[in-house]
Amino acid sequence: LPICSSVDPSAAAYVNPVVSFTEEMRFEHTLLAPQMAPTHFKLLEAVMRRAGYRTEVLEHASKDDIETGLKYVNNDACYPTIIVVGQLINALQSGKYDVNKTSLLITQTGGGCRATNYVAFLRKALKDAHMPQVPVIALSVQGFESNPGFTLKPADLHRAVQALVLGDLLQTVLLRVRPYELHKGSADALYQLWLDRCVDYLGSSAPTEFTFNRLADEIVDAFSNFEMKDIDRKPRVGVVGEILVKFQPDANNNVVKVIENEGCEAVVPGLLDFFLYCFRNAIYKHEKLGAKKKGAVAARLGITLLEQYRKYIKRRLNESGMFPVPETIDELAARAENVLSLGNATGEGWFLTAEMIELIEEGVPNIVCVQPFACLPNHVTGKGMLKELRRQYPHANIVPVDYDPGASEVNQLNRIKLMISTSFTNQTVEDKAVGAAGAFTGKDAFGT
Repeated sequence: LPICSSVDPSAAAYVNPVVSFTEEMRFEHTLLAPQMAPTHFKLLEAVMRRAGYRTEVLEHASKDDIETGLKYVNNDACYPTIIVVGQLINALQSGKYDVNKTSLLITQTGGGCRATNYVAFLRKALKDAHMPQVPVIALSVQGFESNPGFTLKPADLHRAVQALVLGDLLQTVLLRVRPYELHKGSADALYQLWLDRCVDYLGSSAPTEFTFNRLADEIVDAFSNFEMKDIDRKPRVGVVGEILVKFQPDANNNVVKVIENEGCEAVVPGLLDFFLYCFRNAIYKHEKLGAKKKGAVAARLGITLLEQYRKYIKRRLNESGMFPVPETIDELAARAENVLSLGNATGEGWFLTAEMIELIEEGVPNIVCVQPFACLPNHVTGKGMLKELRRQYPHANIVPVDYDPGASEVNQLNRIKLMISTSFTNQTVEDKAVGAAGAFTGKDAFGT
């Protein structure tokens, strides 16, 4: 914040002034955003451009990005902080962008997680890298900061939610069919076709041939009719964990590819559920902690609205009989309460445990819990819940895997392979127990 007279002069060197994103900058600046979820952010990038902002999501986080992050961020900070800051600072230092006409775009959670401090980390890094003039646009539901040149209209927010829902849909259908493709690369080609069509729909200000529901219909139909090998269902392996490490392939060393290369089918719960979880926490705070009722009412309205966006898609997925169907956040909360209190709301909190229970009860007992090293919320509500989860679900096969700049990729791979080896053993035992009637085929319904 700007230095005022009450601040100790000796602390002046540690205060990073806020550079506002002005109305004039809107027409001149390129907005750089860090990568988190490749499918979803590709769609959100189209929404931002349609809203009039020259937005570019940095596609990959390289080893150079991580080294840059380690240079400008204290190593006590979490791995996602290092990746995000490193990716943005390295991009500015690459010479590709005019630092006087570039701004950085990042979200701010406002919770107890270190993700709340990304903005402060980033501004300090800009100062240390001699680029303090670069504005940082911090997006938060709470509205911690205001930027006169950055506003999103209701129509833009409408498209942003559609982008999240379509991103979840594309991720779900791709992961379901790719392990069974007859021709290598055909699933990714079909995915790219529909990703491009979604980008056109979300990024175009002119009418297109698609509506939101028609896009959903045709995506589900295309992947339902995708030509697959007629083989038994492969062991399914779920991926849960800290939100960036869970969705960002460069942060989790391509865990989905590892799972598929080991002969399994990956299942990754969607991104929209995290926002529903955040809304659900406001209801808990009112009911148990004395927070104001209007916050809970607004949260319930938000949950209802978000669920309405994916109501039609859930119905189509259910009708197809092939794909996993997301549950409501209240159903997830009810399941999680059998293991821990919903007061665990820092970071991924109880939601992380709820996702593991959801996967186990829907026939995915094999789970990789990805977490940044020393991420306290994940260690408590992820690794810390494993004993109780295994007590309630003896067949659960869960492995926590830490990710960090100094972590051994070989060790990560070995832990995942050991878990997958156990999954094959367990499936063989189950198949013998149920006999031929219990066997899966590539096109069977999602379930056990």
